[in-house]
Amino acid sequence: MTDMQDIPDETPANEHADPTAPASPSPPISALLDAAAQAALPVLRGVRDDQLGLPTPCAEYDVRALLNHLFQVVVAFQNLAAKKDVDFSTTPDRLGDYGAQWPDRFAQEAARLVEAWAAPGAEDGLTGGMKLPARTVGAMALLDLTVHAWDVARAAGLPYAPAPGCVAELRTLVAQMAPTARKMNVFAEPLPVPPGASGLDALLAETGRDPHWTTG
Repeated sequence: MTDMQDIPDETPANEHADPTAPASPSPPISALLDAAAQAALPVLRGVRDDQLGLPTPCAEYDVRALLNHLFQVVVAFQNLAAKKDVDFSTTPDRLGDYGAQWPDRFAQEAARLVEAWAAPGAEDGLTGGMKLPARTVGAMALLDLTVHAWDVARAAGLPYAPAPGCVAELRTLVAQMAPTARKMNVFAEPLPVPPGASGLDALLAETGRDPHWTTG
């Protein structure tokens, strides 16, 4: 799941929605990002050095590469909140740069991400290379924080529970973006979701992940 901000939003309006029904207010994206970061940080802090070369459910990444990608996301999406351009053409090796301090530096950058999206006007207007609605772009960072935290947890054998409220927000996002994301090879084809599956398992399956993935 790379460079989600480059996916155009081509979602048709929901023709079955009741226009007279009051809309449920969505939490600020900054609050959801904060919750997702707090859920992800124990996983990231739990990764051992000898696990950095392990495969992950995100097939193109091992654990180290995925952590560097996630680091890039929390830094780059600070700029997207401010309607600035970002460059995803290369991924810095921040784990190499920061050594044993990388989890603390990640926590600091995640806090800056939350602050950036809490700034007045961050959710307004358009941002990113495809000029998507800013809240949609913020939700893409939320998707990476949530799903990649699960990827790392599965690879490293660590427990993970998504932050409350994030899964529902992300299932809406994935329903909007998935058809185009699959054409761009950002998502794999969806997997079947058995009856009674959790919201997280359904979200993972919609992004092409096996919710029961194991390293073996």
